[in-house]
Amino acid sequence: MVSETKTTEAPALRRALKARHLTMIAIGGSIGTGLFVASGATISAAGPGGALFSYILIGLM
Repeated sequence: MVSETKTTEAPALRRALKARHLTMIAIGGSIGTGLFVASGATISAAGPGGALFSYILIGLM
């Protein structure tokens, strides 16, 4: 069996990031970093069970 390969061109992707997209990416990165850094202090103060309970409680709000 001989396989035939077809050469079809895929549609080109557009580079269309606007300033608001970049701003939201930066804000999301800052918030995410803050959550990971603050988690260490929270877990050391409340313990793992207390931190889990707190995050679940805030998530339900």
